[in-house]
Amino acid sequence: MSEAAPFGELRNAQGERLDYACAGGAGPGEDLLVVLCHGVTANKDRAWATTLAQELTDAGFASLRFSFAGNGESEGDFRESTISKEVSDLGAVLDAVGERPLCVVGHSMGGAVGVLRAASDERIDYLVSLAGMVDTKGFYERKFGEQTPGQDLMWDKPECPLSQTFKDDMFAIGSVLERGAEVRVPWLLLHGDADSVVLPEDSRQIVKQARCARLIEIPGADHLFSGEHEGPMAKRVAAWLQEQG
Repeated sequence: MSEAAPFGELRNAQGERLDYACAGGAGPGEDLLVVLCHGVTANKDRAWATTLAQELTDAGFASLRFSFAGNGESEGDFRESTISKEVSDLGAVLDAVGERPLCVVGHSMGGAVGVLRAASDERIDYLVSLAGMVDTKGFYERKFGEQTPGQDLMWDKPECPLSQTFKDDMFAIGSVLERGAEVRVPWLLLHGDADSVVLPEDSRQIVKQARCARLIEIPGADHLFSGEHEGPMAKRVAAWLQEQG
């Protein structure tokens, strides 16, 4: 088995294979494993995720980044990619890695996934939200409210059709704000104040609900922590994990 996939095939509750990669000597063991969760229409190889994985390796941490079902090279239908299903996908990944210290890092919609999983799953020891989505209904209305499910595409991406299933789940969840109070582990939130995709107000609101959380707003950073902000974002996450030590 290659070092890139030390846990063999990962499959979700529907039997769909989840594409993943590990770094920093990840594998069955006792050391902290950092699991990276991407956002909507993305995959495990987004620049923020690969940069963070490398920074974590340099800091001595193991990491696992994966693509949710229907995204990237994972099996499944993108039209079924919802927050609720991705919470289940994350659970399948945690099942596969076994009993060990765990940190979940979620970006954008992956941030909402992380909150919902951490609020109910005692296996998670640390949580990091990067531009984490909180107001799911509001996000849908702002970004896709003028589009028609079943006909239109998300951000004009042919591989990302807008589905009624996605809309229904975003509206059913509504917001993960109240679930923030159920997160009992150390929690770091990073948000760029120039983010126009997931508004910084999402993080400002949910951090007020949390028991043990810290919000850092990064001046000038966009939703993806692009350009000059990418490296510093990764260093902040690694440094915070070292502080938890």
